Amino acid sequence: MLNKLSNLMNSLKARLIISALLLILILLPLIGFTLNDAFKQQVSASAKNELKAYLYSILAVTEVDNGQLMMPEALAENQFNVIQSGLFALISTPNPDSKKNSVSWQSNSLLGLDLPENLPQPEIGQSEFKEIEIDGKPHIIYSYSASFERKVLSNDGLNVDYVAFPITVHIIKDQLDYQDQIDLFSQHLWSWLLILMVFLVLVQLAWLLWTLKPLAQFTRELNEIEQGKAMQLQAKYPNELQAVARQLNTLLNTEQRQRKRYRNALADLAHSLKTPLAVIQSQKGLSKSSFEQTNIISRIISHQLKRAQTAAGSSWHLGVNVMSVSDKLVRTLPKIYREPQIEINSSVDKLCIFKGDEADLIEILGNLLDNACKAAKARVHLTVSMKDTRLNIDIEDDGPGVSPELESEIFERGIRADSYQQGNGIGLAIVRDLVDSYQGQLSVSRSDTLGGAKFSLSFS
Repeated sequence: MLNKLSNLMNSLKARLIISALLLILILLPLIGFTLNDAFKQQVSASAKNELKAYLYSILAVTEVDNGQLMMPEALAENQFNVIQSGLFALISTPNPDSKKNSVSWQSNSLLGLDLPENLPQPEIGQSEFKEIEIDGKPHIIYSYSASFERKVLSNDGLNVDYVAFPITVHIIKDQLDYQDQIDLFSQHLWSWLLILMVFLVLVQLAWLLWTLKPLAQFTRELNEIEQGKAMQLQAKYPNELQAVARQLNTLLNTEQRQRKRYRNALADLAHSLKTPLAVIQSQKGLSKSSFEQTNIISRIISHQLKRAQTAAGSSWHLGVNVMSVSDKLVRTLPKIYREPQIEINSSVDKLCIFKGDEADLIEILGNLLDNACKAAKARVHLTVSMKDTRLNIDIEDDGPGVSPELESEIFERGIRADSYQQGNGIGLAIVRDLVDSYQGQLSVSRSDTLGGAKFSLSFS
């Protein structure tokens, strides 16, 4: 799981898409919360101003006469006169026997409702705005404290003193209307933000895919070159990639020309060396030891030329379908080994690609299948598969197998197991060198299915 996540984060496309999505999924909700909070504050300020206007209308009709609060029977705002209308007013005055104010007057709209406890008691000339509950329902209350002067006769009954008469006016309103406004705004806000979020995600994805399209084309062409389906990058790329594509094409052309000249030079070298050796071997009177030495020199030349001609250094832009090579070998070898008749079964994934030169693959499979046919009693099995981008090749036979002490030595040049009596022992050494040049892995073990030797190869 961690490897998949790491591979995903190594993708430029994945990074851009994830960063764009995170920007949308974080920025838009933050905007939504900010707008929603701003609207709530605006609604709250509007409600406060509305209650303040009602409070001034109550103060305008409030009178104090002989220490008694005088209020009209009906108020100008009809909602104060209708029972449980949702808009309420009451006036509280200080209670000498208690620290709490007592209700001296209330509007008709409060009839049938329990008065709230712990009414706000702001200082004279101050106001307070808060939320309260009446009968379990949320309400908002705006309270303002004022002071009236009432006339009081002095002890001598001749003079008139003025004594402060403090009151607190409370305006209460059902919060349902304001909450409906907030809920309606929130619903519309989040609905449109969701639509905008989906729209922006689609636009961002389309924009990123369009922007990264040249990179996808670049990757496809590199894969085609890697699989041997193309020799150069052909598409026209943006300026940022065009220079890279041009330099890469130059590198490919240069490498191909150099490899061709190199192989031609090696072929000329092989011809120039083998001709004198053939002349020497054809001379009369050549001793047996001299003849054997010339054969050894000839085999060494063949082996070293095959090592030098391998295309492993340029394997990244070569690609050979394994089935096309294996099918030819599977059809040809049974014709060679007729006594005893060898049956070669193959299980090859048609999508398997060998990232290398076709001649090298023929050399590897040919040598291993040839040795398997020599050792087998009747059956040889070839299996080719892909696992986690690695090419795996298994060649098994039903022969006597390779003894454990020879498993590490069989790939040495000139060393062969007892079951491989034919040949000179150089074939497996060539296979080993070719596999090493492609940075592959080669091992030999006992076959669980056929009982003989099992040669396993793995290439990245």
